[in-house]
Amino acid sequence: MSNLNLIDLTINEQKLVNAIKRAKEKGIIIPTYAQMKNPDLIPNEIKEELKTIKSSDLNPLNLFRINWHNEAKEDGGLFNEGNYVVLPKEVTGVDAKIVAISGKYFPTGAHKVGAAFSCLVPRLVTGQFDPTTTKAVWPSTGNYCRGGAYDSALLGCESIAILPEGMSRERFDWLEKVAGETIATPGTESNVKEIFDKCWELKASGQDLMIFNQFEEFGNYLWHHEVTGSFIESVINKVGGNYKGYVSATGSGGTLAAGDYLKKIWPTSKILASEALQCPTIYMNGFGEHRIEGIGDKHIPWVHNVKNTDAVVAMDDEIPMNMIRLFNEPEGIKLLKSKGVSDDVISKLEWAGISGCANIASAIKMAKYFEMKEDDVIVTVLTDSMEMYGSRLVEMTELHGEFTELEAYRVYHQYLQGINTEYMKELNYRERKAVHNLKYYTWVEQQGKTHEEICEQWDNDDYWTSIPKKVKELDKLIIAFNDAVKKL
Repeated sequence: MSNLNLIDLTINEQKLVNAIKRAKEKGIIIPTYAQMKNPDLIPNEIKEELKTIKSSDLNPLNLFRINWHNEAKEDGGLFNEGNYVVLPKEVTGVDAKIVAISGKYFPTGAHKVGAAFSCLVPRLVTGQFDPTTTKAVWPSTGNYCRGGAYDSALLGCESIAILPEGMSRERFDWLEKVAGETIATPGTESNVKEIFDKCWELKASGQDLMIFNQFEEFGNYLWHHEVTGSFIESVINKVGGNYKGYVSATGSGGTLAAGDYLKKIWPTSKILASEALQCPTIYMNGFGEHRIEGIGDKHIPWVHNVKNTDAVVAMDDEIPMNMIRLFNEPEGIKLLKSKGVSDDVISKLEWAGISGCANIASAIKMAKYFEMKEDDVIVTVLTDSMEMYGSRLVEMTELHGEFTELEAYRVYHQYLQGINTEYMKELNYRERKAVHNLKYYTWVEQQGKTHEEICEQWDNDDYWTSIPKKVKELDKLIIAFNDAVKKL
């Protein structure tokens, strides 16, 4: 097999000089992966300055808030043990502990800002990306392009955000304030190819730009493996019990990498990939439109390590769309209180956006399918919160009327307690390989990958494990970059 170099750290000296000068001009200090995993390593002088800065500010010091440990406050917050909620049986209907980690308190309100950081920063600290001349292009179905635009602003780069025109109004409103340019492509959640087509159009335009496609960028995989994975490990150790599985919507494939990290510690644990029943790409090579914003589909991401995916669930989008009403409308909250759900848990249910609710529902299916017991633990991810979906609640009311007491009871019993194991299946070796083979049609036929590359993903045992090995070298490069900025 060939020598693997999935995250290229080749140095371009001239562009590196420009990047260092720009960082000096903007007062940029870049956090290391070690600091993102453990904020205790962040220098005290930076923490003191963060006390005076809002998490939403376009201040370079907010780069240090790209981690899972931010205090649950917008203004001047520092760091805590992390934001997560253990969902009780009164919510889930199962004995197993379902633990959901929250992306709400990242600077952009979603954890995708970390994946974007991990795609851009390696290019900056090696001089492969020149922030004085080159624009950063961020194709996404929503949160990743917001994260990329934000990272670009903090790192002194011009940005172009690309996302489908049918995504929530909140996403576009936010981008208008941060992104240098926003391009809306045809379609909605399922129209990822249209995003890719726009990227090819931009490449051919002659502009000086670099495209950071999360679906193929191994920086995405690296960040979730190292930062998200290590955070979940710490949460599992705090919660206690027998860790059994990890659930994530397929999306870009990056968030699933945390499951790879966890499998190294708990080898018998399982990884469940969740997708929309209305577009069941893994479940049955299907296609279609759906309403679970932020997960993308109709293809298998290049950075999805399919070899480690144990099961798949196709989630009916009616379930999360009704869950957001139950968790956020007054009658829904009233009902949950009557069932004995604590005020603390109820206050944290708005941490779950639409994809977060889909992940919770998928975790419930996993617990039921594998007959998990009281001491068993499943972890899932709440990528963003209801801050991005207030308009969807308005739309649901316009379509279906007010969310009444009777409707709350119906949703609670049908779409929460009544979740069953329908549209879920375990994947054997041949089925996983069949899913992997689907990558060919997108990545080799359309996006320029080679036959050798796709074979190597499956056949080379070192392929996926080689990526996390880059983190120490990257941290050295980040430290060297910061030192060079100080010396100017």
